[in-house]
Amino acid sequence: MTANIQAGIRPQIRDLETQQILQVSRLALDDPSVIPLWYGESDVTTPDFIKAAADDALAAGHTFYTHKHGIPELREALGRYTAGLYGVDMAMERITVTSSGMTGIMMLMQMLIDAGDNAVLVGPVWPNAQATVEIMGGEPRNAPLRFGNEGWTFDLEAVTAQCDERTRVIFVNSPGNPTGWMMRREEQQALLDHCREKGIWIVADEVYARIVYDRPVAPSFLEIADPDDPVIVINSFSKAWAMTGWRLGWLTHPERVAPFIGNLIEYNTSGTATFLQHAAVTALRDGEPFVESMVEHCRRGRAVIGDCLSALPRVRYRSPDAAFYAFFAVDGMDNSLDFAKRLVHEAKVGLAPGTAFGPEGEGWLRLCFARAPETLEEAVDRLTPLLK
Repeated sequence: MTANIQAGIRPQIRDLETQQILQVSRLALDDPSVIPLWYGESDVTTPDFIKAAADDALAAGHTFYTHKHGIPELREALGRYTAGLYGVDMAMERITVTSSGMTGIMMLMQMLIDAGDNAVLVGPVWPNAQATVEIMGGEPRNAPLRFGNEGWTFDLEAVTAQCDERTRVIFVNSPGNPTGWMMRREEQQALLDHCREKGIWIVADEVYARIVYDRPVAPSFLEIADPDDPVIVINSFSKAWAMTGWRLGWLTHPERVAPFIGNLIEYNTSGTATFLQHAAVTALRDGEPFVESMVEHCRRGRAVIGDCLSALPRVRYRSPDAAFYAFFAVDGMDNSLDFAKRLVHEAKVGLAPGTAFGPEGEGWLRLCFARAPETLEEAVDRLTPLLK
């Protein structure tokens, strides 16, 4: 009976691997003795002024269906926010609110990838991006960053070498998860020139654009792309505003594809919860002091982890320019998934295995340092016997 049921499942779904971070976290997700540094979220709760705005929106009756692309108030606020960050005018017709950044990625692959197509992913990269390509019957191709004395660096030739006549998408996550790498303006321009010439879409995940340590915001493709260029930028309220559980994101795209994205929203989610969108308007309007405090919280965590990891002879690590992850190599570790599971059992610390982010992640581990310094110090004390 089981075999017959499985026979009715699409091979792309039947053979989809359980995400490796989930494989580790489910070993002890509800164990309070484990310090959970496996997921990409801070220990900071959503600020009260945003929660109050959601309560007010509920009390005002904002509980009905609404515009598929998002309420006009939020799309206009996102346009002002984008203009303020990057100095570019952004019409609300180019902005679509999504039920999480992840939903946005999935819908874009539904729109752009057909069976037999391929997408080139600059990695190591968040595993969910690769999975969306596989779900659509496409082929994910890895174009690795290089790691050296300067940390992680972009290799345009590695990207273009993976492209052919069936390449539909180049997926770039900058600032990067798990590496904390940040793409330079001239690198963005070179990639955009290539994609303009070849007719390939850039799908740019810029979710960590505000978690940056040497400037207010990371370079964005929105600063150099023309309104009709093949560029779609993904963003989210999850990281900078501590709203991971709210599942609220947005896309910035050419106006010409808005009808297709709107149809996909109709058939995927039928829109994002209205009261959450009203709260997001408040987050954008009043949230800059909180964003600054979140960056400082992460900066302190980065310093704690950097001091600890640099003292371990088996560890290779460079402090990231952005995002809130320590991605470090451990000499002699040849199976990062097994080692991450071992750390849960023996050290009571949860980390993400490097192979979750692609084959180039083998030998590496990811630690989320968006946590209180005392939590991170305790975690490193527990990890040290197994890493030194």
